[in-house]
Amino acid sequence: MKKKILALAISICFALSACGDAETAATETATSVAVDEQTAGQETAAETETTAAVETEENSAGAETAASGSAVAASETNEGEGTVETKNDGAVSALHVDGTKLLNAEGQAVRLQGISTLGLAWFPQYVTEETFKSFRDDWGINCIRLAMYTQEDGGYCVSDNAKKAELIERIDTGVQAAVDLGLYVIIDWHILSDGNPQTHQDEALFFFDEMSKKYAAVPNVLYEICNEPNNSSWSGQIKPYAEAVIPVIRKNSPDSVIIVGTNTWSQDVDEVIGNTLNFPNVMYALHFYAATHKDDLRKKAKKALDAGIPIFVSECSVCDASGNGGLDIDSANAWRKLIDENGLSFMEWSLSNKAESSAILQPSCTKISGFTEEDYTDSAKFYRTWMRENSGKD
Repeated sequence: MKKKILALAISICFALSACGDAETAATETATSVAVDEQTAGQETAAETETTAAVETEENSAGAETAASGSAVAASETNEGEGTVETKNDGAVSALHVDGTKLLNAEGQAVRLQGISTLGLAWFPQYVTEETFKSFRDDWGINCIRLAMYTQEDGGYCVSDNAKKAELIERIDTGVQAAVDLGLYVIIDWHILSDGNPQTHQDEALFFFDEMSKKYAAVPNVLYEICNEPNNSSWSGQIKPYAEAVIPVIRKNSPDSVIIVGTNTWSQDVDEVIGNTLNFPNVMYALHFYAATHKDDLRKKAKKALDAGIPIFVSECSVCDASGNGGLDIDSANAWRKLIDENGLSFMEWSLSNKAESSAILQPSCTKISGFTEEDYTDSAKFYRTWMRENSGKD
């Protein structure tokens, strides 16, 4: 099917119109981000160096296979609205949340499994249809997560208009590639060093208004509105932020699935119990790095699930919370058991060839597709085996 590429002109217009809201005095760089070992679960400044992330395709337990045909986002813009006309050819089914599960339009359980980019500014070479197709066909991924950093070096909220336009173009390229491959795609507002999601709330409101207008008719798209809040309470900062952002998305895309981060680098999912957001089709993010996060965090996850909280594991790896260090396969297998038993969706961090444990590709690998066993790190091999088994490839 002939791919219709989203017009670059739309991206540039979006960035220019955003400048008044999106400029920020925050100029902190990746080196300002440190791992807090006593509050397990944070990403470190290592994440802000050049890196990339990966997403995975369909999981077992009812996951539908995304057809390789495509629902195409056309590049035609409605005058005065900034919306993009879209067409869906039935490649994927619209998702909704029911209890703790994701279901498709036919009421069947769906598990998303995939990989996350690290930062769109740092490894743009992997945001291509060719790369995504390699992981879909070999690993069995059915989802890609596009990480739009906010405050880190190269992030949206600290970039000039030209850089903003490039970042939006990469989102458009990534969404189009996912759509053409029959994959789901998460547009991730990747707060990290900013900590409090309200720090750049005005920019987030503008960003998600534009994204949800553009992709209103595209069932492939999910929205993650705050990656990893930290030192921010659920009731005091995170929930009020979500209550401001979600209506903006809902105005344009009434039924899309929205993932909301939780405090302590998206670990405190238990704080949501009895204090959930009053919107349908909302899930709550849980992130883990197996060598750091063990039984205590798994108990939090189980407590939240038992209370009916829908969890989406939108970032995880086998190493420690720095994104580096040794692998803990025993802990990773305990996470796998919890995730599989509860039919949770999960995304591996990250698609890059950075010299760190959580990278999917070896530093020596310069390919963007056609990867072989030798190209993968040990953490990638763990997730590849898991995803291939889930998707029936092994």
